[in-house]
Amino acid sequence: MTNFDYDLFVIGAGSGGLAASKRAASYGAKVAIAEGDLVGGTCVIRGCVPKKLMVYASQFSKLYQNAVGYGWEKAEPNFDWNKLVEVVQKEVMRLNQIHINNLEKAGVELINGMATFVDPHTIEVGDRKITADKILIAVGGKPAKPDIEGIEHSITSNEMFHLSTFPKRFAVWGGGYIGVEFASIMNGLGAEVTEIIRRDYILHGFDQDIAQNIQEGMTKHGIQFKTQTTLEKIEKTDEGLNLIFAGEEHEPVTVDALLCATGRKPNLSGLNLENAGVEVLLGAIAVSPDSCTNQSHIYAVGDCTDRMNLTPVAIAEGRAFADTVFGHLPRHINHTGIPTAVFSQPEASTVGLTEEEARDKVGENLTIYRAKFRPMFYSLTDADEKVMIKLIVDKTTDRILGVHIVGKDAAEIVQGLAIAVNMGATKKDFDATIGIHPSTAEEVVTLR
Repeated sequence: MTNFDYDLFVIGAGSGGLAASKRAASYGAKVAIAEGDLVGGTCVIRGCVPKKLMVYASQFSKLYQNAVGYGWEKAEPNFDWNKLVEVVQKEVMRLNQIHINNLEKAGVELINGMATFVDPHTIEVGDRKITADKILIAVGGKPAKPDIEGIEHSITSNEMFHLSTFPKRFAVWGGGYIGVEFASIMNGLGAEVTEIIRRDYILHGFDQDIAQNIQEGMTKHGIQFKTQTTLEKIEKTDEGLNLIFAGEEHEPVTVDALLCATGRKPNLSGLNLENAGVEVLLGAIAVSPDSCTNQSHIYAVGDCTDRMNLTPVAIAEGRAFADTVFGHLPRHINHTGIPTAVFSQPEASTVGLTEEEARDKVGENLTIYRAKFRPMFYSLTDADEKVMIKLIVDKTTDRILGVHIVGKDAAEIVQGLAIAVNMGATKKDFDATIGIHPSTAEEVVTLR
């Protein structure tokens, strides 16, 4: 029998890699994990966590305004961008250290450096060659930039948390959730924001009511949309970045910073996957439902497989891998019925099928329940804010196929509803549930 240095070697200390390594170690496996950056992955370092902190920061400007309606004296707040950047990075470093400590407690060896394949069972990190019986690739994804003139003057979401000065004129290229969230953040912090999208509406792939209601809310907040266009060229001038649009419909716009949020791709460069014979399909590591590659001892989880690029999914995939391979409890993750949120302003969250997907699945045999109203929080303010709630129901079975909410606290509401949807709840089940009054969530069980 071949003697290996480790039972499991994990490449990448992000959400999936951390979850898998600790779970495998709990089954008695000898585990090492390699990371060439801070520990925590995209979510902790330059994604969900610092972004959500900035979302919170951006909401205070509206809270000051809304407080006046409740009897508070009008305030003239002053925002300090550099202070926000400093405290956000301090929290990132705190979480980085917590993850390092947790690896140590779990008995997982952390190896600092970028890992590359030498052969199917050998990895090289710096000048060290390491062998492993099983290998897990969990290297995540990275932003992708289109190849246009002047693209080097744009930034990606990676740099958003390190800008030395606050861009008073800010543009976002891209209508996905990353672009939408940062457009809302910068707008809330006081920037003049322009968002550039190829279609009429943001968030392609989400339910149309989600996209339309978020875009309507963002427009009310002062965000300017350049629709049905794309960038042709970026010119750096003394006045800022001059953005030239394709076609003649839109005049050029000058901004202080441009966020390129046109997509992400698996972060596979430098891994030398060919040395291990690992198959790559359409730029992502090809895996079976149990996260195994075409090499029976090499697995991959998270964004590098480009299945469903969400932190909780990567964590679940990592744990399922460890349970299957080291815990001898075979299981894999079902990638349907996963709830998700867009932390835009207004916020949105969703679980289940979009209306379009539902019609493709069951035809016109649907009942759509929809409500749009002003939430109670804004009743004493002059804010023009709305909540949209939508249920998609299969007429034949009465099952709830999809829940979509736009508005305050949408993510907190949908998280609980996701349990019901995935258990096969019906509209009758919702109708039989007593609502919490007064709340936005009660509308979900009172729709008629």
